Amino acid sequence: MAVEAKIIDHIRTVLETFGNTYLTENGALKKNKLINDLDKYNKELMMALLADEFIRKTYTEKIADVEVFKVNQFVEMLEYKSYWEDSYTKYSNKIGLTADGKFIDEATDVVLDFPYKDTVLKAGMTKEDLDKTDDADEPFLNEVLAKAEIDELLEPKVLVNAKRYDVDGVTEATSINDADNLIIKGNNLLALHSLKERYAGKVKLIYIDPPYNTGADSFEYNDRFNKSAWLTFMKNRIEIANELLSEQGVLLVHISFHEYPYLRVLLDTVLNKDGNDRHLFDMNVLVRHPQRTLTADKPFNDVMEYTLIYAKNSNYQMPKQIIEKTADKYIYQVKVDGVADEVLELGGKRVEVYLPNNVQVSKVEPNENNLHRETVRGSIREKNSSGRYYVANLEPLISKYPPLTMFKVPGIGDDALGYRYFELPKQGRKNGAYYQGMPQSSKVTKKPYPNFMDFVKEYNSANKEGVYSFRNGKKPEALVAKYIDIFTDEGDLVLDFFMGSATTQAVAMKMKRQFIGVEQMNYINTVSVPRLQKVMAGEQGGISKDINWQGGGSFVYAELMEKNQGYLKDLQKAETMAELMVVYTRMKSNADIDFRVDLAKFEEEIEKFNSLDDRKRELIRILDKNQLYYNYGNIDDENVRDLITDADYQFNQAFYKKGEQ
Repeated sequence: MAVEAKIIDHIRTVLETFGNTYLTENGALKKNKLINDLDKYNKELMMALLADEFIRKTYTEKIADVEVFKVNQFVEMLEYKSYWEDSYTKYSNKIGLTADGKFIDEATDVVLDFPYKDTVLKAGMTKEDLDKTDDADEPFLNEVLAKAEIDELLEPKVLVNAKRYDVDGVTEATSINDADNLIIKGNNLLALHSLKERYAGKVKLIYIDPPYNTGADSFEYNDRFNKSAWLTFMKNRIEIANELLSEQGVLLVHISFHEYPYLRVLLDTVLNKDGNDRHLFDMNVLVRHPQRTLTADKPFNDVMEYTLIYAKNSNYQMPKQIIEKTADKYIYQVKVDGVADEVLELGGKRVEVYLPNNVQVSKVEPNENNLHRETVRGSIREKNSSGRYYVANLEPLISKYPPLTMFKVPGIGDDALGYRYFELPKQGRKNGAYYQGMPQSSKVTKKPYPNFMDFVKEYNSANKEGVYSFRNGKKPEALVAKYIDIFTDEGDLVLDFFMGSATTQAVAMKMKRQFIGVEQMNYINTVSVPRLQKVMAGEQGGISKDINWQGGGSFVYAELMEKNQGYLKDLQKAETMAELMVVYTRMKSNADIDFRVDLAKFEEEIEKFNSLDDRKRELIRILDKNQLYYNYGNIDDENVRDLITDADYQFNQAFYKKGEQ
């Protein structure tokens, strides 16, 4: 037991050097975090452990003159021993749910777990990607077993059909600069990884409105994910999106009640890996009135949606509302009786103090008889006065208006004292009374934002904004504008990789923010881009009139270069067996077929499938989902270069900043 206690002491000493990465504030071991990092051979952690001579001797062994860390034995010790339980006390002044004697919020083994957690979801987000293939093709790549495949999948992609849109029209784009707005068509997971090299650490605000996973089709998105598939889908995208955020960046995820609890825990898991809480708050958004008759078929009327808000930096300070102060409607008339209750010496000057029983205070309308140009605006609060206030406010007044009269006025102020001191010069007295407005320390008031917003009116008119309408899916410009106003300044970069009808991009353009949008669906060219063209032309929908939008702006458009994605689309579109087999003939010549497939045997089997859907499913299965788009690393390969125009080749070199120092 003495050896076991000693090894624990040594381990604790090492782990304490990592701050709260592996230990809670109470000193408890974050067992899952530690084991997970050991499984991944975290270099920094393992070097620190092996630097301890006692740990090294206990858990290493020499094999062929090579010292090997017996990680499995080390992990088994952590899993099957309860050395760390003493760090919890059963007598803490706290009430809550416990498991095995530990509070759940302190139990480091309580995690969000789900099938496919340690995988990357290969499929996209269209209805066809999973509805037709989830039982025919394994869409998940395990992070350990398929690391090489994942690396290949997530490599930056070739960009084609690059165009520049501005108020003068559309031109071919051969370059892009850091201030350009950008729209990308293609799978958003792969697009985010393509954006990483150029935009990592530069995005101020990410606002996304992902599929709600309601079990109903929301326009063309897949909205019927298995819950574990949906969580994997979101996890993959949040992890890379977080790398794009700047240190003062913020992530906002808009969601309905269907996945809200799971998403909250998932985001805590993904974004708080180091033990620091980055969750700011959840904005509750009222989107429809409870009396709405369109939802009468539901067991209850869901009228709320939620925006989960996380900061990149755990030290992030939430902005406050800046509200300009208005002039006081009233001023205070102060009348005194008798002589001063006490006399003070301030800065060598005599100051009279009248206590409440000798003071009468009333509000009066300002007029030329009671206003005095030299009325002093300032106050001292008992127990809260300071030398800085005295030097900044009283000394100048004393020298300008000797002597001062100080009134201890009851019923004024918002503190617990119930009174406030007023300082007035003798010259401020008229008609036997002193007059003063409420003290003003600044021209603005800073207030915290509420965590609730009523946007029913705006949601009801959202379909009138832009050029595309769909029920229960479109966010009003005013809502997005509110978030952009809170978290960004002019010129900041805003990213939305579930672009939809381009609401975020339209608002960002109108509010003079730089933006990036990503959309996979084909309506990007019939809805999203046309909407932004209308914005540049000065359309007056949404927030335009409120901000006096007059048009202008520009953006660059590009597409991830399709490879197997094109064949996948063609297979999904085929309406007859003959059309399907024509696509298959082309696939055999040019597509990337899964290397595990024996085509000769496959062709013998495929004839047995007489149903169009069944044969389509089998043909989709053999496509290599790792090769949906061309990798930028292969752009100079002869068979790839021949497919790219010179203009697009130049654009890729500019986008990935090749050749720059």
